[in-house]
Amino acid sequence: MKVLVTGGAGFIGSNLVIELVEKGYEVTVIDDLSMGLTKNLDPVKDKVTFYKHNVCDHEFMHQILDQNFDYIYYLAAVASVADSIERPMETHQVNHESVVDTLEYLRITNLKPKKFLFTSSAAVYGNYPELPKKEDQRVQPLTPYAVDKYASERMAIDYGNLYDLNTVAVRFFNVFGPRQNPNSPYSGVLSIVTKCLVNDEEFTLFGDGKQTRDFIYVKDIVNALIFISENEESNEVYNVGYGHQNTLIDVITMYEKASGKRLKLNYAEARQGDITESLADVTRLTELGFKPKWGLKKGLAEYWDYTMGEDNDK
Repeated sequence: MKVLVTGGAGFIGSNLVIELVEKGYEVTVIDDLSMGLTKNLDPVKDKVTFYKHNVCDHEFMHQILDQNFDYIYYLAAVASVADSIERPMETHQVNHESVVDTLEYLRITNLKPKKFLFTSSAAVYGNYPELPKKEDQRVQPLTPYAVDKYASERMAIDYGNLYDLNTVAVRFFNVFGPRQNPNSPYSGVLSIVTKCLVNDEEFTLFGDGKQTRDFIYVKDIVNALIFISENEESNEVYNVGYGHQNTLIDVITMYEKASGKRLKLNYAEARQGDITESLADVTRLTELGFKPKWGLKKGLAEYWDYTMGEDNDK
């Protein structure tokens, strides 16, 4: 089986690539390394075909797509909301136009991958108060990033329905785990907490810590992506989370127990625009037959073990 992963050197992408290689797939990775890191692929660097290239180069992408992949995982994106606000047109080209161009090339060349999977975001739900977040409820994308994610997932699904392509889209909630860069401005909060625990640094907690999130370990994300892509169901959108709501302060306490360390906290005023509650309705995914293997506590423990092992290797 031949697989293409765009954005495959990033946080989630690299974890996906490593798992696909371990499952015996022939994997091609495209990443311009604007956010990804080649070291993320070190465990499988001799077993993948890697191209440092921008997905906005349509001629290049068409040449790659001509290899006729069995599965395409489209993770390439400018994942920074702040970037999308400062550079809306440039990020739009990556986050939307490149996706549509790929779908259009599949259509006009009659290429039929077993599945084209587009990775969207829970950001499409915005600040509507309904909980849990269901795939068919109203959305409120508040930034160019969220608008592009929603538009791209709809194009993926509509191309599937209109042109007989097997497409799916997934909406990630709060993903954490190995290979997440804590020094990035768009990094997840738990990677920053991890860095602070390792270096005995102070962590700035905005608000009272009672804001809730649906955190999910990256290995469960990867397993969900592979499960969804290999399932016969197509032309659907899936939330990917645990369907459990935890306050940030409770998650920090769990992580302290896993690490055996105490986090130095500096409380600051809540930031304007921060979402206070987030929770995925994962009924659609569980009814498909998916069951997570890790969970929050086990994921936190392994994330810490991985971090300390990595630190000791330096």
